[in-house]
Amino acid sequence: MLIDIHTAFAIFFFVIAFISEILGAIAGFGSSTVFLPLALFFVDFKTALVLVSISHLFGNLGRVKFFSQGLDKNIIIRFGIPSVLFALVGASIVNFIPQNILKVLLGLFLIVISISFLIKPGLKFPSNTRTIITGGCISGFITGLVGTGGALRATFLTGSNLEKIKYIATAAVIALSTDIIRIPSYISQGFLIEQYIYYIPILFVTALSGSFIGRQITKKINQNIFRKIVLVAIIFVSTSFVIGGVVSR
Repeated sequence: MLIDIHTAFAIFFFVIAFISEILGAIAGFGSSTVFLPLALFFVDFKTALVLVSISHLFGNLGRVKFFSQGLDKNIIIRFGIPSVLFALVGASIVNFIPQNILKVLLGLFLIVISISFLIKPGLKFPSNTRTIITGGCISGFITGLVGTGGALRATFLTGSNLEKIKYIATAAVIALSTDIIRIPSYISQGFLIEQYIYYIPILFVTALSGSFIGRQITKKINQNIFRKIVLVAIIFVSTSFVIGGVVSR
């Protein structure tokens, strides 16, 4: 029996969600950085925004569970609270910005961040209180507006020199908090249409399983080399969205 095109698209979407969770866990900047630009090949920007954020929430639940050996409560408070508040601000204005502009903003943001990390892999900001609070505000706003701020969040948090496992758990708690606050805003604006509601339980499975597998691979793979490959791929994909967004204006 042949699979209809809608079912095939859904299967590919879930496969990408699963792989993105694994890649994001290994690369260290979150699955949405990988998943969101790829999801745009299957659904419109606003649908992608809410589905990817739901998958991201589930993945962060997994990372909090699987990397729960330690949390930095001080960082969570100073960085996390501003991040959550400004994520709500960003999510609240998405509906007022044309979709093609959002695609261009997303593409440019990912290109700049990816190139920055390729040129200077150790890029980070100082860990003083002002910088941490500012970083929380900026990364939270970007996350709410274009759906992915993990790379920017990592840039600020790495300055705190947290041990690897502690960093992943702390970053996951902060990301989880921004997901919890922005998803209701997306849904209230009508981004989650009825035909995609059944995606949610499947995304739960793909996110948790991908997060678990990512944790196992993280112990064995050369993270720096892998991260560069992912960043280059993100640049190519993001460039297509910038071009598409400009052409469709």
